[in-house]
Amino acid sequence: MIKSMTGFGKGEAICGDKKFRVELRSLNSKQLDLSVKIPSKYRAAEAEVRNIVTRMLQRGKVDCFVSFEAAVADTSAHINREAFMAYAEEFRKVCEDSMITPDGGALLNAVMRMPDVVTSEEQEVSDLELAAICEATKLAAEQLDAFRIQEGAILIADLLSRIDLIQRYRHDVEPFESSRVETIKTRIRENMQKLALEVDNNRLEQEMIFYIEKLDITEEKVRLDNHCAYFREVAASEDAPGRKLGFIAQELGREINTMGSKSNEANMQRLVVMMKDELEKIKEQVLNIL
Repeated sequence: MIKSMTGFGKGEAICGDKKFRVELRSLNSKQLDLSVKIPSKYRAAEAEVRNIVTRMLQRGKVDCFVSFEAAVADTSAHINREAFMAYAEEFRKVCEDSMITPDGGALLNAVMRMPDVVTSEEQEVSDLELAAICEATKLAAEQLDAFRIQEGAILIADLLSRIDLIQRYRHDVEPFESSRVETIKTRIRENMQKLALEVDNNRLEQEMIFYIEKLDITEEKVRLDNHCAYFREVAASEDAPGRKLGFIAQELGREINTMGSKSNEANMQRLVVMMKDELEKIKEQVLNIL
């Protein structure tokens, strides 16, 4: 099944008064390039999140965002009242000794910045919360995978239609081949006549045959047809054919370029340019295939 490497998926899971949300965004990449952004208190779930995404998505530049919403305020911040009162009393005494009238807001800000006034207590993360994050990750990966399948079907249909066009242009070249041979022979004879030299016609025919054989593109046409057939075969039979289709596209390019260098005829060269144009579009699209 052909899949694209681009896509988006979102999964949610509820645990107690918290709702966990995981979002996955994927673009094309040669390997799996995974970036995970997760709240620090749930770092323990990161390894399993990476395992799930790696197993289900295989390739692509994937960004994973984990977030949560709580029904009540979820904070580990704690104000140490004893430390606060002690610092505040010291500040007041300093102000009185210096005959400075303290500003309430400034005094509060100064006290809150002092060491040990605001402390953070680590809250224990339950296994159920970690399991909820993993469940949300699976749902997001499944949704992204479904998105990839849908887009992959569109991509491969476009690629195969362009392969059909290349083969059609390849067949359109054939009528110009025979006329090209006669044109080359006529041009050579006319040039020889302009030189006003005695010519051995048998030797001239041999040289022309040798020259025309060098311009023959029969082998290139056969190989081009084989590559097109192999492209369709791989697309129909393999689950993740992106890399292989890219290699086949390179081989198609070699045959088309050779045909262009041998064409020596305006109409043939025009068709070769049209084949190259379709091939470049194929190469761009293949990069998005898993």
